Formats: sequence, C-alpha cells, structure tokens
Amino acid sequence: MSETDKSETPLERQPDDNGSGHPDGHAAFAQVTRGYYTPVVVLFAVTLIISNICATKGVEFFGDASVSLGPLQILPIATDGAFFLFPLAYILGDVLSEVYGFRATRRAIYYGFAALLLTVACFAIAIWLPAAGFYENQDAFRTVIGTTPRLVIAGLAGYFVGQLLNSATLVLIKERTKEKHLWARLIGSTVVGELADTLLFCSIAAGAIGIDSWQQFVNYVIVGFLWKTLCEVLVLPITYRVIAVLKKREPSYAPRESDPLHA
Repeated sequence: MSETDKSETPLERQPDDNGSGHPDGHAAFAQVTRGYYTPVVVLFAVTLIISNICATKGVEFFGDASVSLGPLQILPIATDGAFFLFPLAYILGDVLSEVYGFRATRRAIYYGFAALLLTVACFAIAIWLPAAGFYENQDAFRTVIGTTPRLVIAGLAGYFVGQLLNSATLVLIKERTKEKHLWARLIGSTVVGELADTLLFCSIAAGAIGIDSWQQFVNYVIVGFLWKTLCEVLVLPITYRVIAVLKKREPSYAPRESDPLHA
C-alpha cells in the first residue's frame, strides 16, 4: 500500500452514497450555464401561454358601424383578445432565431408547445375537480379557461407551424444577407409566420370564437395579419437594440460551419 493510501481515512475512501463520484465536502450542485437564452425562452413561453388564454375572447371594434368593400368586411373589426400579445411572441421568436439560430429556436418552440399542453391539461383538471359549496364561480371559471378542443388544436397548430416558419424564414434570409439587412429578415419572417399562424388558427377555430361568415373570416385573417406585421415594424428599433445587446454579450456568437437549418 502506498503512502497516499495509508494517509486516507476509512471515511475518505468510502464512495459517496449518491454515486456522483464527487469527494466529500460541501453539498454538490449542477452549475447553471450563464447566458441570455434561458430568460428569453421563459418570456417566450409565458407570452404564448397568456396569449392562448386571452385568445378565447372574441373582440370587436366599431361594432355599430357596417362598412364593406365587396366581399371584404372593413367594419366592424373582429379579432381576438390576444391581438396585443401575439406580436410579442413573434418578436421574441425573431430575437431567438437571429441570435441563437434555428435549432435553438426550434428547441424553444418545443418548450413552448409542451408548456401549452401542460396548461391545457391543468385547466381541464381544475375544471373537473368538484367545486366547494362556498365557491359560486364554477360556471364563470369554466367559461374563462375551459377552452374547447377545437380552440386547443387551433392554437397549438397555429403556434407550432407559424413559429417554425418564422424561424426558418429568418435564418434562410440571414444565410444570404449575413449581418446586413436585419430589417428584411425581421419583417420577411414575420409576414410568413404570422400569415400561416393567423390563417391556420382562424380556419380551425372560427366557429368557436364566434366567426360565422366568410366576411368575418376574411376580416379576421387580414386584420390579424396586418396588425401583427405592423407591430413588428413599429418595434423594429427595440428589436434591433435587443438583438445588438445579445450579440455583443453572447461570447459564442460567431459564424457556423453548418447550414442555417442545422446551426
């Protein structure tokens, strides 16, 4: 036996009971990787969850007016209660795609998808649980968060397809423009993603949110698409600034050797 072995006490030579292979001492913890990806993904997922809850409410502006242009209904304007939140989700998706690439954004989309499924499942369980005798808001509770299967499918399908198209479009444009023409990437990807999202959601959920005519359907799609795209344009200076800060502070930001959809 070596001098080193002789100097070890029986306690020091015992394997740790958690199998981690770490020596005795302070408690062991995994280290959190520093960076801004995690907080952006959390904000991205939270925005999606809140948006899908708010989207269950139909909203109408200028309800007393009636203006049409051929088959297109101009007024009243019909949309959903999340019209002010969905643009934020796509702005965050643009930030993720521009800074971290398609694979990292796709992973964030999967996280958001899982979070939405968990939210729907938890709401269904909460509604199913028997209400207490003193609780008088069961019907209101069910009305607010008891999304129909049709709305759930519409929200998940629109989100999943729209966000993936948004991210793929942005990184493919970036492959050609590199660091130039950021505005073209942001607006171009939003046009593709938002159009697919709005069209798919409304096609599936129209009846569930009170849209019962082709005029309302076309109005909903056009208004939703134009509004979300306009929001992207209006906040371009903020998006530019956020992207610039993240690129500067992420030490791993550099050209990749693989194609953009695998970077």
